[in-house]
Amino acid sequence: MDTVTLVCGTRPELIKLAPLIRLLGPRATLVYTGQHYDPAMYDLIRRDLAEPGAFHEFALGGARRGAQLGLATKAVDDVLKAHPTTSVVVQGDTTSALAGALAANANDTPLVHVEAGLRSFDRAMPEEHNRVLIDHLADLCCAPTALNEQNLRAERIPAHRIAVTGNTVVEALETALPDPDAEEKILKNHNLHQDGYALATIHRPENVDDPDNLETILRHLADLPLPVVLPLHPRTAKRADEHGLTGLLHALTVIGPQAYPDFLALARCAAVLVSDSGGIQEEVSVLKRPVVVVRRSTERPEIEGTFGTLVPPGPRIGREVRRWLDDVPGHRARLAGIPSPYGTGSPSVRIAAALEQLVGQPLGQPALV
Repeated sequence: MDTVTLVCGTRPELIKLAPLIRLLGPRATLVYTGQHYDPAMYDLIRRDLAEPGAFHEFALGGARRGAQLGLATKAVDDVLKAHPTTSVVVQGDTTSALAGALAANANDTPLVHVEAGLRSFDRAMPEEHNRVLIDHLADLCCAPTALNEQNLRAERIPAHRIAVTGNTVVEALETALPDPDAEEKILKNHNLHQDGYALATIHRPENVDDPDNLETILRHLADLPLPVVLPLHPRTAKRADEHGLTGLLHALTVIGPQAYPDFLALARCAAVLVSDSGGIQEEVSVLKRPVVVVRRSTERPEIEGTFGTLVPPGPRIGREVRRWLDDVPGHRARLAGIPSPYGTGSPSVRIAAALEQLVGQPLGQPALV
């Protein structure tokens, strides 16, 4: 059977590739590098993932970025040599995605980049280099939005290598979203009430590896006028301990990493989110919730001024959160009327159709979605 090899190594990649894996069914070969090596970041997602036709798992997390890239590229290269495939699919901008792209290129295998064309224009962001390299290696760039397509065209990537597909996060989220009864149970388990808390996630190196930034963010979260629920990322927990900042976590409601449906329930019922996550910037546009994005730059400007506000670490965190709290029902109603820029329906079906055109053979049935 002809196969499609999907390479990933992190929780967000698994979440976003899940609809395509489900669509491809036994044709899907999944290579997981283990870039996210903490069980809490992996096991909760893996257990809900549709079973691919073949699965190759490695444990390459914990190394420095350069070493990890080399190890992951070799691991994917070995799989491709032993198991020829029609194409390689990578998602996003991680080290694992770049490794998959390099290995596909080395094996003369067609490369598909899901979530292509995102640009922050911030060269201090490691992911920005990965995005650009992958897009220019890719035989097919699946751009979520028209803006992403414009970015690709501005870099002289030809139109025949670009397909505007929407973002698979739309269908991944809608598939995983719990029903109202399950949602109520999740809130009850955490002693929370709808609109009665803020939900925060902080994990990016620019925020947690810098002790001043991490301290500033935690202090401003603690100063918000409502409880703040913080699913604590393993990297953040480690850095807080190293920087002597664990005491600042006591003012927050710290919980462990959540299964994706549980996290979505917490996000949908929060009055406001505070995050440095790229995926959450997309998810709030489907959940119709506001987010204060704590970063120096973003590769997802489509939500600025509607669902999100970009702020640096500092007092603007509190000011923007309070602005969203001034009329929570009103903001909810207004956001509900704004379409997500990341599309509707099934981006994975559109990606599969573009992939079929690239490799010249049918790869899946939309009825499986």
